[in-house]
Amino acid sequence: MEFYFAPMEGITGYIYRNAHQKFFPGMDKYFTPFLSPNENRALNPKEKKDILREHNIDLYVTPQILTNRADFFLRAARELKEEYGYEEVNLNLGCPSGTVVSKGKGAGFLGDLEGLDAFFAQVFAKAEVKVSVKTRVGISSPEEFYRILEVYNRYPLQELIVHPRVRKDFYKNKPDWGIFAEAVRRSGNPLCYNGDIFTLADYVKFRKEFPTVGKVMLGRGLLVNPALAQQAREWERQAEAKAKGAVYVPAFYPPDKEKARSFHDCLFEAYREELSGDTNLLFKMKELWSYMACLFTNYEKYWKKIKKASRLCEYGEAVNRLFAEQELRKWELPALREGEE
Repeated sequence: MEFYFAPMEGITGYIYRNAHQKFFPGMDKYFTPFLSPNENRALNPKEKKDILREHNIDLYVTPQILTNRADFFLRAARELKEEYGYEEVNLNLGCPSGTVVSKGKGAGFLGDLEGLDAFFAQVFAKAEVKVSVKTRVGISSPEEFYRILEVYNRYPLQELIVHPRVRKDFYKNKPDWGIFAEAVRRSGNPLCYNGDIFTLADYVKFRKEFPTVGKVMLGRGLLVNPALAQQAREWERQAEAKAKGAVYVPAFYPPDKEKARSFHDCLFEAYREELSGDTNLLFKMKELWSYMACLFTNYEKYWKKIKKASRLCEYGEAVNRLFAEQELRKWELPALREGEE
């Protein structure tokens, strides 16, 4: 199984990626938050900073591009290859944001299949890099995906990452595993699954439902529990040992508070160097704690204190109390039942 870290705007930039890899290594790919080329430039200064090779040492990073213009896509892909050494790029066909969709980009591009087909025809005629796609399954109905998939199947995608929601779902409702099963049956390109794998139990349920799918993209689940992919790998080892009739010796231990604290402190110090002013630093850390707080038992009152903090000393006190007074939630490996592999 391969594990990918989903691109999340404002969160999974190079600072977060490097800290995650340092304390919770083992991700097969990290995807950048989307780059938005236009008629004036391929990449803006902020985007360039995020994809600099010196900011992504020892990481496998795939830049994601958001556009519906083949010429913009090709120019950005060429710059990423020639100036930064990237051999693979990803096309965002999943963003459900109203401002993005109204411009016919992200998930909005799925409403113009003739245009999408023409886009791919130009891209694959000229691209000098591998091209993967992250997609939703339609605008309003999962039934749209049958025609969308026909377009994808005409082209040699590096891989197709499917988030089985339609645009109007945003992040509500449940991913449609029925339509993902159709993708497994019908896709001519390698598949990766993305959507609502928040816990190890979610991952195990997915693996039992789709045992032939060998790639999973994780997002919010990793922000809450940064060791989720490591725990999933350990479950895979357990399943493999069970299938071979071997004695299974657990090798994984859930992250302790010392590692979680070191992860937090690494992020805090890196963002303090990067961002100007305490206000921006507090905003960034609060954004991360909106996910990380759930890693702890009885976290609610501490999270409220963190949210209300207007000075770094107040923030530090709230964080110190959380680490001192609460424990990390237990992340048990689900046991295999007899006969399961």
